[in-house]
Amino acid sequence: MPYTPSGFFCDRLIRERERRDGEGSLNKPIRFNGQDYNTLRQDYLQRKTLFEDEAFPATVESLGFKELGHKSNKVKNIVWKRPKEISENPEFIVGGASRTDICQGDLGDCWLLAAIACLTLNEKLLYRVVPQEQSFSENYAGIFHFQFWRYGDWVDVVIDDRVPTFNNQLVFTKSAERNEFWSALLEKAYAKLHGSYEALKGGNTTEAMEDFTGGVTEFYEMKDAPKELYKIMKKALERGSLMGCSIDSLVPARFETRTVTGLVKGHAYSVTAVDECKPSQHKDNKVRLVRLRNPWGQVEWNGPWSDNSKEWANLSKADKDKLQHQSAEDGEFWMSFEDFKKNYTKIEICNMTPDALEDDKIHKWTVSVNEGRWVRGCSAGGCRNYPDTFWTNPQYRLRLLEEDDDPDDNEVVCTFVVSLMQKNRRKERKMGANLFTIGFAIYEVPKEMHGNKQHMQKDFFLVNSSKARSRSYINLREVTQRFRLSPGEYVIVPSTYEPHQEGEFILRVFSEKRNTSEEIENRIEADRPVPAPASAGEESEEDQQFRTIFQEIAGDDMEITANELRNVLNRVITTHKDLNTEGFSLESCRSMIALMDMDGTGRLNLQEFIHLWNKIKQWQGIFKHYNADQTGSINSYEMRNAVNDAGFRLNNQLYDIITMRYANENMNIDFDSFISCLVRLEAMFRAFQAFDQDGDGTIRLSVLEWLQLTMYA
Repeated sequence: MPYTPSGFFCDRLIRERERRDGEGSLNKPIRFNGQDYNTLRQDYLQRKTLFEDEAFPATVESLGFKELGHKSNKVKNIVWKRPKEISENPEFIVGGASRTDICQGDLGDCWLLAAIACLTLNEKLLYRVVPQEQSFSENYAGIFHFQFWRYGDWVDVVIDDRVPTFNNQLVFTKSAERNEFWSALLEKAYAKLHGSYEALKGGNTTEAMEDFTGGVTEFYEMKDAPKELYKIMKKALERGSLMGCSIDSLVPARFETRTVTGLVKGHAYSVTAVDECKPSQHKDNKVRLVRLRNPWGQVEWNGPWSDNSKEWANLSKADKDKLQHQSAEDGEFWMSFEDFKKNYTKIEICNMTPDALEDDKIHKWTVSVNEGRWVRGCSAGGCRNYPDTFWTNPQYRLRLLEEDDDPDDNEVVCTFVVSLMQKNRRKERKMGANLFTIGFAIYEVPKEMHGNKQHMQKDFFLVNSSKARSRSYINLREVTQRFRLSPGEYVIVPSTYEPHQEGEFILRVFSEKRNTSEEIENRIEADRPVPAPASAGEESEEDQQFRTIFQEIAGDDMEITANELRNVLNRVITTHKDLNTEGFSLESCRSMIALMDMDGTGRLNLQEFIHLWNKIKQWQGIFKHYNADQTGSINSYEMRNAVNDAGFRLNNQLYDIITMRYANENMNIDFDSFISCLVRLEAMFRAFQAFDQDGDGTIRLSVLEWLQLTMYA
């Protein structure tokens, strides 16, 4: 569903104000659903009752909408219980959070659990997501909270501790320790963030890794992985990166099925270590190893370097200790790097953002973050295959200012990663939303246009090919890719594959050195604001003809009402067959009078009418230019250029509003709507300039002045 201006744009202004106040940072996360953990806990402690979360109640609605919905047999025997009803001695964390605390239940969210397992390897990151000092004893009020990164902001999610059970066993994620509940409660908080448990079914480890860290994830197909992959993996783990991998299942019916080697297809694993050892039979060569973990907490690789394989007999005790080798059915195992490459098909590495890396010894990225949206009929232009609309997509100017410290082959280049993430599609899944197919292209800005912040027009993209682009358009939440380009200015154009697909996104640019990226927003201005009508001087022959027609309709008072104006204009307009219009509405004529009414009578005198007619003739010429096919309307994407030709420079948010306000269901704008839009723009620019007496671009209005202005326009 499209957003209304009063809804989306007001909400956007509020979010921007919150950011200015520091809301959304790690130190000041946004309260999800407005719920404050400390206030609620204190309130329920004083009441001496346990918290029950009305925002995510213990009902079927919180379980799901289809397979876990009202009509599903799966939910009939599910009972929501608190940990104290399940275990005699429940604890939040037993002996420190570890990878064995995460065992998958009856929900297809192994992608989430693999990310949680990775999170336990970095205590500092873990306790950002899972705040400490939560327990079932001290100050227990049945309330817990967790923190997640969500589209540029950190949010604090409050839950009660009622969890789904069947036969007194947890239905979903559980710990190997029966009395430990942090992982089950973390899963519940993440389900609340997305609307239900069922919303977590199926996903990519990348998604959860980023929601736990705010990091950016690089994705490699093993068959196309760079030759230095082992080195990349080792460096990534040293820098605290999170890493996941999986084996594609070519046959959907065999999804999540075990192979003869003990590995599971279509299943997400965590990479928990990479290291080297030197078996006794290898005199000079070291063996490179990778340690992985199955989130099930069981089912392991049974090939070379598995827990009980013969290869371990050739290692010294020191090497075994270094690799922490143990034989246990805990889901964790070693395998050689070569076997890893042969068996797994893809790997994801989540790189940390600067706020996650406080150690000065660790190299940090420079990060730019931009929020945007595609609006049907205005800025949802689709990919380059649609040249008539591609240029209308949001555009972001990227300035690469400093080259890398250690370029290869003596090239002067800047390394950077672009991440395009679509927002809220998982949460809206119950309403039928699916992931869009998304991607982006990067164009070099000619030197003569450096510093020019104008939106690149259609002709630019017709004659210039992209300098770089995402590997493909794909229906993932996020598309990420690493690039190396020369210092300079570039334009990034994010888009859906098909045009007319409406949604929000966040575009992030991570670079090794200094860069800036910002949305290209035209300055908001009008070329030729309409002055007040001049006093009547010597009349031309055309003026005399207008006077005769005008006097015929206006009568002795020489003023016309909105209804009379409508009759005059429609008599003239109907002679223009190429406009294919039914004429002006009464509402449009009221707006015209409001524009030209200088004396506040609600009527037009002759001079005001002549001035209006000259404006309409000018705008009519513009409309005819873009109505070349004489259908009687212009495409909403062309409205940008038509408005520009009329002398107005607007930004993307205003073009979005114009499309939603004046376009019909087919994204076309007829002549009446076109004139009404320009009348409104002219009137509002003139009113603003009247109030902006010092010319600083800001005005201050009382409620009365605001209502007088907007109600009459």
